[in-house]
Amino acid sequence: MYAIRKTNATLSGEITLAGSKSISNRSLIIRALCGENFPITLLANAKDTDLLQSLLASTDPIRDAGAAGTTFRFMTAYLSTQPGTQTLTGTERMKQRPIGVLVDALRTLGAHIEYLEKEGYPPLLIGPPDNFGINNKVQISAGTSSQYISALLMIAPTLSNGLELELVGKIVSRPYIEMTLAQMAYFGVAHEWEGQYIWVAPQQYQARPFVVEADWSAASYYYIMAAFAEEVDLQLNGLFTESLQGDAVLTEIMAHLGVKTAFNDKGIHLSKSGQPLLEVFEYNFLLCPDLAQSIAVVCAGLGVTGRFTGLETLRIKETDRIAALDQELAKVGVKVIEEGVANDGKEYFLIEGKAQMPSPAPEFATYEDHRMAMAFAPLAFLGEVKIHEPEVVVKSYPDFWRDLKQVGFEIIE
Repeated sequence: MYAIRKTNATLSGEITLAGSKSISNRSLIIRALCGENFPITLLANAKDTDLLQSLLASTDPIRDAGAAGTTFRFMTAYLSTQPGTQTLTGTERMKQRPIGVLVDALRTLGAHIEYLEKEGYPPLLIGPPDNFGINNKVQISAGTSSQYISALLMIAPTLSNGLELELVGKIVSRPYIEMTLAQMAYFGVAHEWEGQYIWVAPQQYQARPFVVEADWSAASYYYIMAAFAEEVDLQLNGLFTESLQGDAVLTEIMAHLGVKTAFNDKGIHLSKSGQPLLEVFEYNFLLCPDLAQSIAVVCAGLGVTGRFTGLETLRIKETDRIAALDQELAKVGVKVIEEGVANDGKEYFLIEGKAQMPSPAPEFATYEDHRMAMAFAPLAFLGEVKIHEPEVVVKSYPDFWRDLKQVGFEIIE
């Protein structure tokens, strides 16, 4: 457990953020499918990315993806294209995270996959790709995790007849699908996307050097700090004006919550906007669900009522993130209220109240979820906080605690 303090109300300094885990993981799968090595610069130093790299290089018949959801999903599709028989497994929590939608789609394409324990869940036994890809048409729910869709798209050009993918229903997390297709295009793979259909013809990935953009999700934790600080002069390096990441919408969101963003040659500069705060901040997180915890904490710390929708995928992340927010924000007197389904068919949640720091310092649980640790740490601007299992940040941002010290936080281990 770490005790975290911030003894002044100023946020200043310069941080070079690590590469995006989402972009890094896609580039590693594409490189593995390319058949030719190419350099990847500024690859994420996240545990998930290191794990994916080692699993792709492994010849072990049993491969353990640990708690890494993206890694498990991408590897499921990738191993379906590879010779031999492999077992893909993970942690006990991973064995509770559904994989059936992706497995059904891969089986439709001819993959040989069996469940070794509970039907629809890891671990998996993945056989050789005999006849895999002869059928090239598959349907998948457009409301499912974009990682399933991305996993299918990345292997698509390597299949003998390519892929005709029909997205059924309302498309969720569209920016992540666009990110995948944009990276595929960078490596020479063309596609067509019309309405609910995406077509990828059989073609060859072209090896090219690749530079990974910094992670906008990681940037969100500094935006929380900037929202709570009285004075802000913070440079975050490695972010691009033209970003592949849906989480880049953070600049617009935080403009409504008191933080001004200016792009420069190195990345972005944060300062206070000086604008009065809204009483209610309403937002649909359908396209950027990984920002929901950060913005919930911002609203709690500022005393702005948050009215959120588009949180459907949060219940099947590393933990049930809605339940986790409810539990932990309650420790500082803030409620997470399920409003239910409104006339527009969307499910709404309220973040209500202003964080009051109790004595002794609140102790926040992290539920094996990196984002819980990093989203709650900035509350130290309001008073000392304690974070359980702080090492969980290695999943996406191993240097988080070191970087926090760089911008003036005291961390007692």
